Amino acid sequence: MKQKKALPKPTAAELDILRVLWQRGPSTVRAVYEALGNPEAAYTTTLKFMQIMAAKGLVERDDSQRAHLYRPAVGQEETQRRLVDELMDKAFGGSAADLVLRALSRKSASKEELAEIRRMIATYEGEAK
Repeated sequence: MKQKKALPKPTAAELDILRVLWQRGPSTVRAVYEALGNPEAAYTTTLKFMQIMAAKGLVERDDSQRAHLYRPAVGQEETQRRLVDELMDKAFGGSAADLVLRALSRKSASKEELAEIRRMIATYEGEAK
């Protein structure tokens, strides 16, 4: 059975680009550059990042047309899950409770976010029974 190659962890700049692609869908480098809205960064910097990301397997490039389209190789939820798993293992000794408590102590959650957390806990408790 062939094993899937683990994708590298995206850098902060790569995550910025991925967020644009997750939100907008397949996009050109120009569209991503404009969506990032960083006047200090050059277009060529965004291009180079996206070329590196393609080589790393973080994005896929469709070069069937003149303007190449890039799309994420992995969905937002899967990427976030992998990053949270790594953070939870490294910084919190695998404790989900410690991770959640630290996150909630750093920034106040909105009423909507707290309601969603409660729904998730209720769902999880229902599945655990």
